[in-house]
Amino acid sequence: MSAYNPTMKKLYKEKVISGLTEEFGYSTVMQVPRVEKVSVSVGCGDAIQNKKLLDAAVQEIALITGQKPVKTKARKSIANFKLREGMEVGAKVILRGDIMWEFLDRLMNIALARVKDFRGVNPNAFDGHGNFSLGITEQIIFPEIDYDKIERVSGLNVAIVTTANTDQEARSLLSKLGMPFRK
Repeated sequence: MSAYNPTMKKLYKEKVISGLTEEFGYSTVMQVPRVEKVSVSVGCGDAIQNKKLLDAAVQEIALITGQKPVKTKARKSIANFKLREGMEVGAKVILRGDIMWEFLDRLMNIALARVKDFRGVNPNAFDGHGNFSLGITEQIIFPEIDYDKIERVSGLNVAIVTTANTDQEARSLLSKLGMPFRK
């Protein structure tokens, strides 16, 4: 019995490593940038009044990523928002390994294509250290979400952390993996 190998991971090992080595002239395979982890998070400020919204958001992230998220708490109190320190106001999940590769495959090849008026993701959304951030306005672009069963349409943040030293290397890595950058 052979172990399952995600499609995007196979693409990375077979084509992306050699393409990046050729483009940037790396002397060893260990210098080639790789995707380290993917963080998916959602903020649910309305959970202050209605706890069901946060529970629904947790269920949706679990469906989308295939991993149970952790509820995040407010770090400090803000009187204008009726927010107290320690209240649960969001959820996050950190993906690594095969689950991460599967999520990236679904994000790049299925979900982003379902965004209304999609022209590509912002190629300037790098942080200066080779990490990419992407904001998704509607969670319903993922096929796992049943449109009739959602509480409300909400957005989520996706942060892709790479081992690249520069934004140029990270942009090249993600574009070779299939990230549809805006021209």
